[in-house]
Formats: sequence, structure tokens, C-alpha cells
Amino acid sequence: MKWWIPLSLALLVTLQQPAPTTAVIEDVLDIIHVVKEVSTGILKAWDIVQSSPLAANIDFPLMREKQRKVLQRLKEVTRQIDQTEEQHAEYVALAIDTVTSHMNLNAPILAKMNDIGDTVNRISSRYQQMQKYEAHKDKLEMSTLVTFAEWTVSPNAHSVHHLMDRLHLTLFGSEEKANTTGTSSSLLAHLATSYETPMLQVDALRTEYVSLERDLWEYLKKTANSQNNKQTQLRKIFVSHRDFNAKPFMEHTFGVQRYEILKHYEWSVLERELEHISQLFEEYKNALAKQNNSGQLDESDILDLTQKVFRESNTARILQEIHRVMVQQTLYYRAMVASTNEICNTQQSAQQFVYSLYADIALTELKAYTMMEFSWMMLRVYGKGNFTQEAELMRTDYERRTERTLKLLKDVMTRADRIVWRCDPKKHEAGVTYDEVTRLLQGYIENEVDLNNEETCRETCSFYQSTRSEGCYKDLYCARQPRCSGRLYNCQFVDSDMWVCPSPKNSTRRYEYIEYENGRTLGQRANCVRGTTKVDSWWRYLFWHCSYCFCMCDEQGLKSDRFFNLREAVSDVKRNRVVTGLRFVKKNRIFHLQIQEGELLPRGGINHTTLSWKPVENYNIFDRDVKKGTDYHTLSYESRSVDLDDVNTDDNSFVVTGVRFRVVGAHLNLEACYSEFDFKTGQLLQPEANSYWKSNDNTDVSGDSKTRREKVSLSNADVSTRTITYSIPQSRHNQYIEFTNTGLDKDAAQSTVPFMDVQDVISNPPVPLSGIGIYYKGRNGYGGFLGPKIITYDFTPHVQVPKNKY
Repeated sequence: MKWWIPLSLALLVTLQQPAPTTAVIEDVLDIIHVVKEVSTGILKAWDIVQSSPLAANIDFPLMREKQRKVLQRLKEVTRQIDQTEEQHAEYVALAIDTVTSHMNLNAPILAKMNDIGDTVNRISSRYQQMQKYEAHKDKLEMSTLVTFAEWTVSPNAHSVHHLMDRLHLTLFGSEEKANTTGTSSSLLAHLATSYETPMLQVDALRTEYVSLERDLWEYLKKTANSQNNKQTQLRKIFVSHRDFNAKPFMEHTFGVQRYEILKHYEWSVLERELEHISQLFEEYKNALAKQNNSGQLDESDILDLTQKVFRESNTARILQEIHRVMVQQTLYYRAMVASTNEICNTQQSAQQFVYSLYADIALTELKAYTMMEFSWMMLRVYGKGNFTQEAELMRTDYERRTERTLKLLKDVMTRADRIVWRCDPKKHEAGVTYDEVTRLLQGYIENEVDLNNEETCRETCSFYQSTRSEGCYKDLYCARQPRCSGRLYNCQFVDSDMWVCPSPKNSTRRYEYIEYENGRTLGQRANCVRGTTKVDSWWRYLFWHCSYCFCMCDEQGLKSDRFFNLREAVSDVKRNRVVTGLRFVKKNRIFHLQIQEGELLPRGGINHTTLSWKPVENYNIFDRDVKKGTDYHTLSYESRSVDLDDVNTDDNSFVVTGVRFRVVGAHLNLEACYSEFDFKTGQLLQPEANSYWKSNDNTDVSGDSKTRREKVSLSNADVSTRTITYSIPQSRHNQYIEFTNTGLDKDAAQSTVPFMDVQDVISNPPVPLSGIGIYYKGRNGYGGFLGPKIITYDFTPHVQVPKNKY
């Protein structure tokens, strides 16, 4: 009998735990499999009893033997049950904790859980007694076992059979009742209902008001024939609407020019009418707020207000026009297309733009509806008519329009993109809109005689693909330029003789440009502030030419900013903060991925007043307790790749609360921290325990062709800021890019590209995030920029098309 306990609780686990669903279902199947084996064992034990048709006439010693075999078989069954309980104890405990925490907020669930607990305890008590009998099977009288068996299976309210039926009904409900009424009062039905996806804020508010106005109309109907009831009716209508108008979300006003990217004529007309409704509602709300009680309401003022709502403003027509333009003419869909192309102006993802548009329009509709309902009710109380049928027709139309709108909205939001990235500014400004990795790989002139420790010139420049500067032969040009103390890569011969224009001493560049005698110029020739230097190759012994080679210098030093922070940046989850934005920041020559955080509110809102950029950690690479590879990553020729990923989750019960970089092989790889939250309440759910880190673990050498990372090639590129056109995203998920030098001819290989985009990547208005990413943007022939992007929370599952009328 005890197998009901783990089976019931395992079923509850599958409803309660979103993360390990697959594993839990497998465990439930295991339990059911064990139940089958246990049942088979019991039936075999029963076969032992029934094996003799003359069991009632068996002599006492033989009956003892049958009794021993039955108890022995039940002992094996007990062992299987205990083993199963031990294996699934963790999930059973998890189910109990989860259900207990939830049921305290739900009285029906609490009552049914108490009922299940009582029934399970009774069955467990009988089971424990059977275990004791099994332990003393050789000393028990047969009459004792017979009495226990009769007591267990007797058809009364205390039998185990009755308790099992009671447990089944509580957990699964009555099939006959469910078939007759279409509803179920079972625990599982209550749990399924309580875990329905919460609605959007404006939809929940609409549902609340429709319920309120239904109750008010029912109240007016019941009190229609009461004597001297006018003031009571006025007070109830007045107070109910005044309190509803005071709800925080009702304070939002329709923003003029908020959706200026919609260039459609229909929208320009509708926008003015929506603004008019919003202004009328403010008059209506202020009129109610001025009154301390319904006794001060002036009948003529109220009638004037109803006149303005119904006739002067033609509110009912505007509601029809909203539906015609937004739904029938599919302006929601056209808004999605427009916002996708105008992300630079909106600073919103396409889905968020459509959602914001819907929320503003739906709230304005609700305001119009509340004013009209209030007017109908007041006209009825003042004896101007019944108006019950008018209100019913208006509600029916409102429900019909809302249902059609939500169906279209859900389809549009499913299609809409949720990524936000920053476009190039009108003017690039170092340290403000972009920053640079400096002197990672940089063009460097060195004579072959200094590229080997034997001071020979027997090879060509291309022979030296990985070497270092070994000396300074006779203090020639090598003595007149800063030496490369690191390694030299990919040396090549350009021409023998040249004029070199050195960069200012405080610059991260070595040369402004190099002009060869054959006419080729590396970099952009301009006025040379420090004056040019003539550099000539020479012959040794008439046989060997000591050429000046052009190599790539990989040198760490005070002018080389090549470090990336590996420490995590996590929002203040103890104060219910989540990540709302990202940006790159260079501090102490180290690049950090900084987070913007804000307080999470109910139904996906963010408290604007709490938004702040969390300070990055202030440390230097030379600090005592700071370790390379643990606290920071150093770029080098061998390790200069950055993975380009979208780290996202499809589980809508989690949002981003942290970011960090890690090193996978020779690649910088992005990770996001996710924490579970309750959409309806806006509360993080034990983030210290219910959080995890997620990343894309694919590499450029592992897996098959479908999962292997692809490289974004960048060669012979010009300085990123020299382009006269705006950069566009040129990477996709599961790619990577290498930091490299600019092109020889375009920049003398003096800069490291891509540059780092350090602009704020935020959403306006702010929303929680379901993902983050790193991407590359640029134009062909230019170095481009590396920047963060955010993936806004997916509100689509919360667009709930009403299954029933309000």
C-alpha cells in the first residue's frame, strides 16, 4: 500500500519543478515500474494461498508453512518498496518542500494536502504493523494474522481499500463529476490551475475591472427596488471607481511622439484620438479625486461628464477605430517591421516595441471603457434609464475586440526579434563611444641581422615566421626606435630603402607612415611632426643582402592594453535586482563587461528609480593577490580569439542576473547567470540556490560541421573609425573572431582591430533579460567593433487569449 506515497509525490514533482522535468518523469516511470513488480509479487504471494483449494482444511503444521511462505514473499515486496523509497527520497523531499511553500498561499490546495497527509499516515500505520508481524512471523498465532487481514480488507471506512480510494479521489478527482461538469476538484487540477501562466499587467488590470463592473451591475440589479437606496448606490459606484483609478498602472499616460517611427497616416489620426482619450480620463479621474465622499457629487457635473464621454468625445467610435486600424489593418505587424529597421532610434527590441505599443493602446482602451461604464451606472442611478442592455452589448464588443487583438498580438510577438544592440554614434570619440586593445600585434621594422643570434643575413625575411629581436647591430636604425621586447611574427620583405615617420612618444603607435623608395606607402602619408628618418638596407660581402623586414610585434608593456576581466559581475539579488543592460569599460588597462541592474517588479516591470551601473572591480594586474588566468585573461598571438554567441534561455521562469568571461582553449567565452523568478509577483525565488551559469561550449575544433564554430575573417582592414557609413552586425551565433592588426597599406599595421564599442546597451524602457551576447559589427574593408548585446525577456507566453468570457 505504501507505494502510493512516492508515486503521488513524484507526480507532484513533475508539476512543480520546471528545470529537471525529464529526469523526474523518468523517476516516476521507474516508480510505476517498481509498483508493477510489487503488485506481481503480491499476486504471487496470493497464488501461494490459493494453490490448495482445500486451504481451509489444511492441518495446522501445513498451514504454518503456507503462512511462512506468504510472509516471506511479502518481506521481499517490503524490501523492494524500501529500496524504491530510498532511491527517490530526494525527489520526494523536493516535492514536499515545493508544494508546502506554494500551498500556504492557496487554501484549497492546503486543505487537500492535509487530507492526503492524513490518509497516507493511516496507510503507513497499517503498513508498519504488517512489518512487525513479518518480523515475528514464527511466533504469531494464526488468529492474529486472520484478524489483521479482516481488519485491513473489511468494507468499511477504516479499511485500507477505502483509504486507497480516498487517496485516489483526492489526488485525481472523480471521473463522473469531471465528465458531467467539465471541472475537477482534485489536487492536481488545483495545482494546474494555480500554475497557469500569468497575464500581462494591462490584461490582468482589464480582467480585474470587468469583474468589478459585473459585480456593480449585479449590485444595482439587486438594489433596484430598495427604498432610499440612491446614496448607497452612488457611494458604492463612486468609491469603487475612485479606488480602481488610483492603481499605479492607471497613472501611465499615452506618450505623444513615443511611436514616431510609425509613419502611417492611419496611425497619425489614431494617435491624436488616443491622446484625447488619455486627456479626458485625466479630467474624469481628477473629478472623482476631488470628492471626499459621494455625498458631495454634483448631479449636474456628473451628467455633464457623461455627456462629454458619450457624445462630445464619441468614445465608442474611437474604440471601434482602434480595432480597425491596429487589428484589421494589421498595424501591429507593420509596427514590428518598422521597429526592426529603426532599432537605432527606438533603443528597443522589435518585440518590446510592439508590446509597449499594445500596452499603451490597451490601457487607453481600458480607460475609455471604465469611463463609459461609470457613466452608464451613474445615469441609471440618477433615473435617466436602465442601460443594462447597453452596458452588456458594450462589454460583449469589448471582449470580442480584445480576443481578436490578443490573437494577432501573440502571433506578431512570436515573430518579432528580441535583440538590442547599439548603432554607431554620429561621431566616434575615443574613451566615450569606443576603446582599443593596443599593441597586441603591431607592425615593426627590423633588419634580418637582428632577427637571429648569429647576426647573419643568409635567409630572406619570410624565413622568420616566429622569432624575436636578438640585438642591435652597430646601433643602426634599431637604436633609434623603441625595441620590440616580445616575439616577432610573419616577417616579410617590402622594399630595401624607406623613409620612416615615427609617432609621438606618448602614442601607442610606432609609426605614422612608412614610404618606400619604390613608391609604396604603408599608412596615410601626412605632415610628419617628428620628421622622417631614412632607413636603408645594405650588402654584406657582396653575397648577402641585409634587408629590413616588416614583422608583427607581440609585446606586453605599459602601452599594451590587452587584458580582459574574468571575475563575475552579478546583480544584487538580495535586493531583487536583475541585469537590465551591458557595456564594456576599460579600467586599469583591463576590459570589464559592466552590468546595469534594476529592481524587478511584478509582471516583468523594472523600477526606473533603482537603475544603476554596478561599479566594476578596481584591481591591477600587478596586485599581489591577482592571478593571470583566474582574475584576468591576457591576449597574445596564440590566444586572441573571442567567441561570438547569443546566450539565451527558453525557460521563461528565469532571467539574467550575472555575466562573466571564461577561457575555453584559447578563446574568451561569454557566460550568463540565470535566476528563477515569479512573473506575477516579480520576486526572485531563492536566487542563491535557484541560479545557474549558461554558455555555448562549442569550439572551432570539436563536434560536427553543424556545431563547430566558424571564424569571422578580418584581414587588411582599415582603422574602424575611418568608415563614413554606419557599422552593421556581421556575425551570428556560434562564430568567433580574432583580434588582429590593421592592414599594411591602410595603416602600417599599427592598430589592433576590432575596436571595442563601449556605448551603453540598454532598453528604453528597461525590461528584464532572457539572454545576452557578444557580436561583431563593421563594414567591409574596416576593422569594425566588438560589442555586447542584450536579449529582452519574452513576453509572448503571457499574452493569454481568453478561453472563456470575462
